Amino acid sequence: MAFSFFGGVHPKENKWYACDKETQVFPAPDIVVIPMSQHIGAPCKPLVKKGDLVTVGQKIGDNQGLCVPVHASVSGKVKAVEARAHTSGTTVMSVVIENDHLDTLCPDIHKRTQEQVDALSVEELIDIIHEGGIVGMGGATFPTHVKLSGGIGKVDTVIINAGECEPYITADDRLCREHPAELISGLKIIMKIFGLKEGHIGIEDNKPDAVESMRKACEKYGEFSVTALKTKYPQGGEKQLIDAILHKQVANGALPVSTGAIVQNVGTAFAVYEAVQKNKPLVERIVTVTGDGVKQPGNYRIRLGMPIRELIEIAGGLPSDSAKVILGGPMMGKAVSNLDAPIPKGCSGILILNEVHAHRSETSSCIRCGKCVSACPMGLEPYLLAKLSENHLFERAEKELITACLECGCCAYSCPSNRPILDYIRIGKNAVNQIIRSRKQS
Repeated sequence: MAFSFFGGVHPKENKWYACDKETQVFPAPDIVVIPMSQHIGAPCKPLVKKGDLVTVGQKIGDNQGLCVPVHASVSGKVKAVEARAHTSGTTVMSVVIENDHLDTLCPDIHKRTQEQVDALSVEELIDIIHEGGIVGMGGATFPTHVKLSGGIGKVDTVIINAGECEPYITADDRLCREHPAELISGLKIIMKIFGLKEGHIGIEDNKPDAVESMRKACEKYGEFSVTALKTKYPQGGEKQLIDAILHKQVANGALPVSTGAIVQNVGTAFAVYEAVQKNKPLVERIVTVTGDGVKQPGNYRIRLGMPIRELIEIAGGLPSDSAKVILGGPMMGKAVSNLDAPIPKGCSGILILNEVHAHRSETSSCIRCGKCVSACPMGLEPYLLAKLSENHLFERAEKELITACLECGCCAYSCPSNRPILDYIRIGKNAVNQIIRSRKQS
């Protein structure tokens, strides 16, 4: 049975570039740059200084409040602590480490026996996940320990999100095929935090090998179910996933936990497994490198802090006709202006587009066709929200629920007039959020 949700679109998947390429592991680069800001919340404060020696997994940045620590992804000497280029387009305080290529592990990294894991309390599990620097690996980068803590006593269902609906990206697909047992272990740990015995794994049905791999891994666990979801973008959205699997709708303005469900990305589940079973913090991840003219598209397990440029070189170099480099997929990814910026925790893919695919078509007047309304998975009126934002009518935009927008881009994708609907909505949404914050502070 296929499961789906209201709205959505069907962009070309383009998964074939890299979906059947096994994950490759390459030696860590000579230099890594670890930004102090890789998550939603307060940036970390550096805990090391120039000249210090560090080990793999050593905590090198932390802060109070809504924050998770960052760790050294290589061993070596701290070359600098200074502002460096960031994928956001700005510069942020970063720790620059010169790799000694010894991969000396931090003494804190050690494997736990299953008996030791079983003996851990909920509070200890939450603390391990926090100290591991784990964030939402699907791109949101919200601190995982905060999300899990906020769901205690409210959650009756855990859903692992392996939908990976973005075109081109196949990192989660490979993770499901190559590490199913580890993902199940991560899911079991998350369920233990909530005292639950049933868990769901959602995977789009255009990834049959991943579905089969996870179903085989679940055979001895009757409490786990793997749902083959109808392939449609944005199936990987939290609210859409809950709708598709549980047939529950998240009310506008409410959090997904209001339905009794909590959703964690498959990469996050794997990171939870490594943190709890190995006491290993988040220092590496799988990144898909793909797109027009890429000589060696594939999936690469890389150390966090590797410059984008170096990973592109591993994949064969930047094609001569490249027009845009995007972190993430073509629907919700962000173009990067500096390829020397380091790869952060939330980066699942690097997409390279040529001029033909990167070029925006000429826009024309809105013809009131309603296609953007039909495509919006949140049931909004995107054409109206864009017009209100364009005319700075932000109070009206707030009443029309602009803050409920997922920024998925279905509206702009479906528009026959090629209007930059999402661009205007993003401007309006940011303005409305500022108004709301000011209202709360007054």
